[in-house]
Amino acid sequence: MSLMFNSIAGTITGKYPKQLLLETNGIEWSIIMPDTSLEELPPVGSRGKAYTYLNHYENGMDLYGFASDAERGLFLSLLKVDGVGPKAAVKIMSSASMSRLVETLENGDLDVLEKIPGIGKKTAAKMILALKGKLTVPETETVRTVKKSAYSVVVTSLCEMGYERQKAEEVVAEIASSLAAEPGFDSKTQTEKEDAVFRKALMEMVR
Repeated sequence: MSLMFNSIAGTITGKYPKQLLLETNGIEWSIIMPDTSLEELPPVGSRGKAYTYLNHYENGMDLYGFASDAERGLFLSLLKVDGVGPKAAVKIMSSASMSRLVETLENGDLDVLEKIPGIGKKTAAKMILALKGKLTVPETETVRTVKKSAYSVVVTSLCEMGYERQKAEEVVAEIASSLAAEPGFDSKTQTEKEDAVFRKALMEMVR
């Protein structure tokens, strides 16, 4: 494992399929990153941070990045699977969220894994054999996934108003969990729930 740089923080200057451009102190870094990690980062022009992994090979080196330390941990776990290199691991992680991928491995869902580009039946079986029962999803990742599916509209609305995505997701998740515990909230329609979460989230964001 090569962690010469634990993380790099700076201004996001570009976001492309599986690539992040991050400028810090006059240096623009080209970082290979799963699409799912790119989605977690704020828009171009904002401050961002990537947890890194420096991969050396015979003719050079590549810098890989992730939106969280937990995602980097999953990447390193995938590298332990025979036949899965860094670029293949990025493709695998780009196919689904961290929580979804861990769930797939835990369930031994071979059919789902085989559908990932570049992953055949043999490699999928190796992934299940090597990683099933050995991966965990941090609570924050689980909350983020649940919130994205239920209140993604609220998060998107806040982002369109100029608020940072990561902060918006955290606030929405916290408020949604709080409101869910209130009597009568579950009986509301999804639109009513979204409106309630949005109002409280907006008040929290402007503080």
